[in-house]
Amino acid sequence: MFEIPILYEWLAFAVRWVHVITAIAWIGSSFYFIALDLGLNRSGDFGGADGEEWQVHGGGFYHVRKYLVAPEAMPEHLTWFKWESYSTWLSGFALLMVVYWMGGELFLIDANKSNLLLWQGILLSAAVLTIGWVVYDFLCKSPLAKHPTVLMVLLFCLLVVMGYGLNQVFTGRAMMLHLGAFTATIMTANVFFIIMPNQRVVVADLQAGRVPDAKYGKIAKLRSTHNNYLTLPVIFLMLSNHYPLAFATQYNWIIAALVFLMGVTIRHFFNSMHAKKGMQWWTWCVTAILFILIMWLSSAGPVVKPLEEAELDMPAAGVQFAEAEGFQQVSDIVLGRCSMCHAREPSWDGIHRAPKGILLETQGEIAVNAQAIYVHAGVTDAMPPANVSWMEPDERAAIVAWFKAAGRTPG
Repeated sequence: MFEIPILYEWLAFAVRWVHVITAIAWIGSSFYFIALDLGLNRSGDFGGADGEEWQVHGGGFYHVRKYLVAPEAMPEHLTWFKWESYSTWLSGFALLMVVYWMGGELFLIDANKSNLLLWQGILLSAAVLTIGWVVYDFLCKSPLAKHPTVLMVLLFCLLVVMGYGLNQVFTGRAMMLHLGAFTATIMTANVFFIIMPNQRVVVADLQAGRVPDAKYGKIAKLRSTHNNYLTLPVIFLMLSNHYPLAFATQYNWIIAALVFLMGVTIRHFFNSMHAKKGMQWWTWCVTAILFILIMWLSSAGPVVKPLEEAELDMPAAGVQFAEAEGFQQVSDIVLGRCSMCHAREPSWDGIHRAPKGILLETQGEIAVNAQAIYVHAGVTDAMPPANVSWMEPDERAAIVAWFKAAGRTPG
């Protein structure tokens, strides 16, 4: 039979794979329709349509027309673009549960920042997604809907405050992921609660022979525009766990805020280009300045306990491993083969932050990261990369024996 840690790793991989595939489908169709809408030829009579576009792709020609409200009659065949969004959110939420709820003691709660229990952290995690959407939706339905720029500024301020607040209790990695999950929730909820219901009203009017009200299209367009500008920051935040220079620093919440601004400047360039309003090259200058500022902020260093203080700690999640047979031997192995990179001040040339922010300098840190050590340096030879520190087969066997002696089951 497969071991539970191995099943856990493959479950995480399967859910992540589904999430990436569905996200590609959603983002691809979203970008296409935004570019199509902005680039429509509107100079002419198109039989009641707002505009049209001729396109060529894959050896074929396509003729596309857009109606501001709806055509005169309901077409026989209508393709709905919704499942890409729903599948992306559902798979992303499943991944959140697998990584940050089941692995919450390691990846969600930062014991250096708060004394939250795991179940409290999970409740906060879920609340961020739900309450955040309620606040956003309230703002969009307020008179601010007539001032989209002001509305976007308020949304940005909400994201900055949320990033700062989450960073007081969550790990930097979890803070950035939850900002991304909150933003993705807004985007999918826009589709599920606003855009699709409005489109169904229009379809129902067509089927009943009524003239649809143009207001439904305007409301959906506002939410679709928000989704357009939020897409690039979401991609960065979902991938941020690979970059400790972004999440494992003192000013990670400010970095996250600047990433949102970068997403706006980049999308503005392409939106202007597709709308045939010229190349707004100044946006790339602003983006470059923001990126340089992010690099400067990342050099401030991580917020972790000094080594002297950390050596006195043994997290509750690591006690089981620290008491298991073979722990002292494994501790010596990890300190000799892994800690030159997974350190507060890595000594390996070219590495300036511990990979993925994982520190392995104390027995407490080694114990709490037991499953990762077992999977990546015991069952497989993924770590050390290319076996640069010459970990021997008998050392990997010792890691496996120690982990199994602890009888660990994840979650």
